[in-house]
Amino acid sequence: MAVTVFVTGTDTGVGKTRVACTVVRAARAHGLRVAPFKPVASGSRQTAEGLRNEDAEALLDAADGGFAYAEVNPFAFEPAIAPHIAARECGRPIDVPRLDAAHAALAEQADLVVVEGAGGWRVPLTSEVTFADWVERYRWPVLLVVGMRLGGINHAVLSADSIRSRTKLAGWAANRLPPPMERMDANLATLLRMIAEPCLLEIGPGESSAAAAARCDWPALCAALGV
Repeated sequence: MAVTVFVTGTDTGVGKTRVACTVVRAARAHGLRVAPFKPVASGSRQTAEGLRNEDAEALLDAADGGFAYAEVNPFAFEPAIAPHIAARECGRPIDVPRLDAAHAALAEQADLVVVEGAGGWRVPLTSEVTFADWVERYRWPVLLVVGMRLGGINHAVLSADSIRSRTKLAGWAANRLPPPMERMDANLATLLRMIAEPCLLEIGPGESSAAAAARCDWPALCAALGV
């Protein structure tokens, strides 16, 4: 039975893909079969093979291939807007049972499925279902990506409170965004005090997922995710 971890963020553009790719690479380096999953992606581009999203492609690259693009990203939309709005405008509603089936198919091929959300924790999939609702149904552990920038403390603590009210918050990742945050160490210390769950990853500005995976504390990450 594959373990699934859901990677969400305090906001869009905070580094979910880099963190998800780091987890994929670290797990593979320790001998696990890993399936990446980007169920819904907006901001995709047209190619000869159809719509392609750079986040989904990065996850596929971290997994060193082995999966068809459509397996990893069943719903891709061209407009770079909220997924449920993009789905409505494109006339292609997000079908949650299809997401369930896609996840189940990946889980059959892996020890670990790394699922990357879109935007933040409460982003809608449909008019009735949010990512939070979907994840809560499965009780997947969640890894929260915190963008280290002004306003990040409030966003992180609110997100952490909401996640742990619905499912397990396995831990969080501090992603140092450019430009450097004023009083970075003091802000990080505040988050370490206010969020009970461990900081499992700290990624430097511009650091690649490969470099982050090579130096991560795999035993701590492994234990927190329940792998």
